[in-house]
Amino acid sequence: MAAANPAETLLGELTCSVCLDYFKDPVSLDCGHHFCQACITRCWEGLRTNFCCPECRQTFSQRNFKPSRHLRNIVEASRSLPLKSTKEPEAERVCEKHKRVLELFCQVDQIPICMVCLLSRDHKEHTVVPIEEADEDYKEQIQSRMEILKKERERILSFKWSGENKSQELLKQLETEKQKIVSEFQKLCQFLKEQERLLLAQLEELNKEIEKRRDEYVAKLSEEISSFSHLISEMEQKCQLPASEFLQDIKGTLSRCEREKFQNPVAFSVELKWRIWESSQKNASLETIMEKFKDSLSSRHKLNVENVPFDPDTAHPNLILSANRGSVTWGRLQDLPNNPERFDTEPCVLGCEKFTSGRHYWWMNVTEEELWAMGVARESVRRKGQISFTPEHGIWAVECREDQCWALTSPEPGTPLSLSQEPYMIRVYLDYEGGRVALFNAGNGDPIFTFPPASFAGERLRPFFKLRHRGAAGLRSSLFGFTFLGKRF
Repeated sequence: MAAANPAETLLGELTCSVCLDYFKDPVSLDCGHHFCQACITRCWEGLRTNFCCPECRQTFSQRNFKPSRHLRNIVEASRSLPLKSTKEPEAERVCEKHKRVLELFCQVDQIPICMVCLLSRDHKEHTVVPIEEADEDYKEQIQSRMEILKKERERILSFKWSGENKSQELLKQLETEKQKIVSEFQKLCQFLKEQERLLLAQLEELNKEIEKRRDEYVAKLSEEISSFSHLISEMEQKCQLPASEFLQDIKGTLSRCEREKFQNPVAFSVELKWRIWESSQKNASLETIMEKFKDSLSSRHKLNVENVPFDPDTAHPNLILSANRGSVTWGRLQDLPNNPERFDTEPCVLGCEKFTSGRHYWWMNVTEEELWAMGVARESVRRKGQISFTPEHGIWAVECREDQCWALTSPEPGTPLSLSQEPYMIRVYLDYEGGRVALFNAGNGDPIFTFPPASFAGERLRPFFKLRHRGAAGLRSSLFGFTFLGKRF
């Protein structure tokens, strides 16, 4: 194996692995690798954590690099060295046919030729230049194409970094959600344990109170039973005496037998029964809380895929619905009743479904349209006259026109959204309790826009669509169509 060329080895050590050029303002990472400061800054653009070395992939928690002045000085000194002169001299190639040095270049056949070839019939009428001139020419062309390739490589590299950054962000969100769930369940467990301790302590106290009242009640009744037993025994003995003795003080004996009827004492007071009922109510309340928690947990993780056909009563007269109300086109003005639900100025239509809770999403296909907008609207949104398409006026929507999309926010629509490709299938997502509306490019899964959290205040929300075509009346090239579970409506 041939030994490595020292000049090439040196050049490799002085070259940034990102831009493949001499280091410019070289910096050193904690892993020991070096990069141009501009290159590593571009690679880490948008990151807040998990800063990754492009060469060894080691990850750092903080954006940390140090200027390498020593390496910068070596690079500057090396720029003036004749690195090419250290290469082994190349043997001149000769023409295989005439065994002469290849001094010329045929621009027609695009091959090096010798002087004899130039005089031959094969190249006599061809344009020929000195080989050095052709070498310079073609190297310029290759360099120009290399620049294009480098830019394309940087573009692909940016996609790679963007994808990795998105995955890191999603993993971070997932970890945050995980920690939140663990924390919430720990709080819930602590709450339940505390409630268990309090309820059991109350029940134990009630248990002792009931046992005390029971003992007092039984003692009093036992005392009365003993008194009556003694009196009955005494009367039985008197009845056994002779008449003369039995009748002695008969009035007192009769008086002693006529005791008042025993009044049964209250064993357990109303207050004690109230305390037992109160304890049972607390337990029932706890059961209700648990049921609500289970329902909330179930609805939180349930995502409903909706089939939301268009509502013909809301459609603007220029919007023509299909027979199954699954698609809409722009057409001639129709003679429709001007009912209160119908949009009369803006070319809008609402979906039939009305949402007051839960998490939902639906798909929409668009084709060949010039302007469309879609999202979610409040049931109370204005239908007549000019409409303000903003969340403040009850509409959360994204609009697309002439290959550009932007969110309809106040006071004016934002700057055009940066999308990797024009969306033709859009997924609209609604989280009612979370107050979230978001739109995604269903073709590649990329997010289009997520609106800031909102409070829907218990009002019904409906799918919202707007469609306009500026061509001749009756043109039907614009189309909205629902897609539900892979089936197009």
